[in-house]
Amino acid sequence: MSILGLKKKQPKTFKVKVVTMDAEMEFSCEVKWKGKDLFDLVCRTVGLRETWFFGLRYTVKDTYAWLKPEKRVLDQEVPKDSPITFHFLAKFFPEKVEEELVQEITQHLFFLQVKKQILDEEIFCSPEASVLLASYAVQAKYGDYDPNFHKPGFLAQDELLPKRVLMQYQMTADMWEEKITAWYAEHRGIARDEAEMEYLKIAQDLEMYGVSYFAITQNKRDTDLLLGVDAQGLHIYSPNSKLNPNKSFPWSGIRNISYSEKEFTIKPLDKKKDVFKFYSSQLRVNKLILQLCIGNHDLFMRRRKVDSIEVQQMKAQAKEEKARKKMDRQILAREKQMREKAERAKEEMERRLFQLQDEARLANEALLRSEETADLLAEKAQIAEEEAKLLAHKAAEAEQERQRLEVTAMKTKEEKRLMEQKMREAEQLAVKLVEQSERRLKEADHLKQDLTEAKDAERRAKQKLLEITKTTYPLIAAYSTPPAPPEAADCSYESASSPLDFKDSDMKRLSMEIERERLEYMEKSKHLQDQLKELKSEIESLKLEEQQQQASLYSVHSEARGYIQDPVYIPHSNRNSAYMSQMAFFEEV
Repeated sequence: MSILGLKKKQPKTFKVKVVTMDAEMEFSCEVKWKGKDLFDLVCRTVGLRETWFFGLRYTVKDTYAWLKPEKRVLDQEVPKDSPITFHFLAKFFPEKVEEELVQEITQHLFFLQVKKQILDEEIFCSPEASVLLASYAVQAKYGDYDPNFHKPGFLAQDELLPKRVLMQYQMTADMWEEKITAWYAEHRGIARDEAEMEYLKIAQDLEMYGVSYFAITQNKRDTDLLLGVDAQGLHIYSPNSKLNPNKSFPWSGIRNISYSEKEFTIKPLDKKKDVFKFYSSQLRVNKLILQLCIGNHDLFMRRRKVDSIEVQQMKAQAKEEKARKKMDRQILAREKQMREKAERAKEEMERRLFQLQDEARLANEALLRSEETADLLAEKAQIAEEEAKLLAHKAAEAEQERQRLEVTAMKTKEEKRLMEQKMREAEQLAVKLVEQSERRLKEADHLKQDLTEAKDAERRAKQKLLEITKTTYPLIAAYSTPPAPPEAADCSYESASSPLDFKDSDMKRLSMEIERERLEYMEKSKHLQDQLKELKSEIESLKLEEQQQQASLYSVHSEARGYIQDPVYIPHSNRNSAYMSQMAFFEEV
């Protein structure tokens, strides 16, 4: 026997891809596997025990079909692709989700499938119900609403509402988000499985929930009817209305369902009622309808019986699990509350700590400012004390200066009195000199006038004497006496001219006296002018000294009061008016 013959033959396999509502899985299946083998593998992988609601669906041409469990996979009309794609979906829907759905995974798969059907508009939902369902979907996905974490725009990437609802109202995405968030905030404290269950409880009341629609005709020519199959029974609809059925056949009122080729027959339990027949376009559709009818009818009958041991165990386990989860959630809620309380206390303590730190920092800054202010005040106090000492010293100096100035002022007053007395004497002397000068001027004028008259008389007398002499002397000499000798002539001439010589000597003497008096007057006037100049200079020096004394006294008093100003001298017009008038008089003189 060869080595190759000893090897065990490997079974032939084919690849399968199973797509659930939230995952994709790939399996390697043996060729001999039946549909049940693949379905059980998927259920074990997912962890699903409520298998009677689900099935593996695949696409066949323009319709779909469910994988049959009793036939081999490859013997069915599955696609020839590799891998073969199946969709793990809910095939049958419960009448009451809260009572029939036991496992959390079952609830979750139903929630995802129903949510997708609503968003794809396979199930009609009003705008109000859509917003409410969307709020439960957000609660299931994000947990409790936290305004600090769930900022505006956090739902921008989530598909929560059907497009029909969005197009029906002229509202922005932010406005829809605000409406959804308002409901979402009210679901605080609801766990994910509870939120999904609330979603399904609302969805199961929708008219199109759990209904599979098929196009049928009541005869071979008409095509204006729809057949609906759900957990309650069979329903006949108009093509344009999937909400309100025209006729219904509940499972409890159906005696038999059968098909032959494309003809489908529904026999009511009440024999008095007519048998309802309809036709489908394909035999495959009739098979699918019959398969759904059998499955839904079996579940309908099963619900009305006592649960099996397996179901009872599952429900007991689920109840215990829910109780445990509820207790865990309560514990978690308490711990969360305690943690939130502790965090709030911590935040409060941190806030208080920060506040105390701020207060301490402000107090330190205030203390530093107070110390700086104290130092500054101390420095200012020291400066003020030094200034006070300086001012006291200046005040003492000012007092001494004031006393000195008072003494000086007294001396100045005495000197002023003496100067005034001298001025009065000078005035009197000036008046006397002026009177004397006027008198002398008058005398001089009289003397000049007399001198002029004397000179005129002398000139006239000389003229007359010469005239008389010229006319009478030759005649006397010719007739009375002989000519005298020259010496006699000279004597007579001298005797005749003697009166004239006498008058010339008087005039000379008078002129000399006048000239002497004029010189004396000029000397006295010059001496008086020198005295006046000296007196004027003394008066000016006294005035300047008085101004300086008053300015120094004023500045000393100003410094003693703390104000330093430029000294301004205001002359005493009443006191100096006499000086100015006297000076003007002396200058005129």
